[in-house]
Amino acid sequence: MQTRKPIVAGQFYPGQYNLCVDEIKECLQAQELSESLPDTLVGGIVPHAGWTFSGDLAALVFSAIKQQHEQVNTFVIFGATHGYYGQSPAVYDAGSWITPLGEIVIDDELARAVLETGTAVNDTDAHKSEHSIEVQVPFIQYLFPGAKILPILAPITENSIELGTAVGGIIGSDEGRKIVCIGSTDLTHYGPRYGFTPAGVGKEALQWAHSVNDKGFIDLVLELDTQGLLDSAAENCSACGPGAAAAVVAVAKKLGKTRGVLLAQTNSNEVMLRKMGATSADSVGYAAIVF
Repeated sequence: MQTRKPIVAGQFYPGQYNLCVDEIKECLQAQELSESLPDTLVGGIVPHAGWTFSGDLAALVFSAIKQQHEQVNTFVIFGATHGYYGQSPAVYDAGSWITPLGEIVIDDELARAVLETGTAVNDTDAHKSEHSIEVQVPFIQYLFPGAKILPILAPITENSIELGTAVGGIIGSDEGRKIVCIGSTDLTHYGPRYGFTPAGVGKEALQWAHSVNDKGFIDLVLELDTQGLLDSAAENCSACGPGAAAAVVAVAKKLGKTRGVLLAQTNSNEVMLRKMGATSADSVGYAAIVF
């Protein structure tokens, strides 16, 4: 049986069981849910930086799902494509993934159903060096013991919209299980380090990245505008995983949702100032959204 071992444990999040659980608890306690939630949640968008920077927001999304649904059978996790250049979404179809919290099983039945739609390809190798899905898995293991996962890399193409629509159709016809979809993306990577400084450098430029560029992308997500968010990311460099966002938004639309709920928005510079008392010339945006 194929097994994917962690590649960023000890870097993006703790590599030891006890330390990992302790940090998950800290993330879960960091922010309280302040928004009214729909009775039923079908998906969410989470950031995927190191937990120090974005773990609080990822935890907020999983907390919201836990609050509304005590049990989830499977999480479909749409990942960003930092090193995968295929045009078709890539499914990890069978076996298991390992994290410091142990083993989590792939939902191979759901994988087969997705692959049968023709909207994705089976490519486990594509997942070997991608971290955007891995950093979510310990939250699922801690909050939803026994849940399965289906990892799918979602490229920045309209194929990811088609994938999400197909997955939504599968979920809608499966009345026996609770399946929730997660889209993993960070927002604007701004500053000299990232070679993206259209508003210059300094405090006002970083504020532009947060209040204008990130907000523009978030608004399109909340409006469930799949094509618009892909176009915005391409034109404005406002997200690194827009395919993942488009896929989960397409799922939400297929399942009858009409709008998303923004739980929180921040950026790495705000987190640095709050936790470390320092700032940087660069910043990465993060958002927590549910549908």
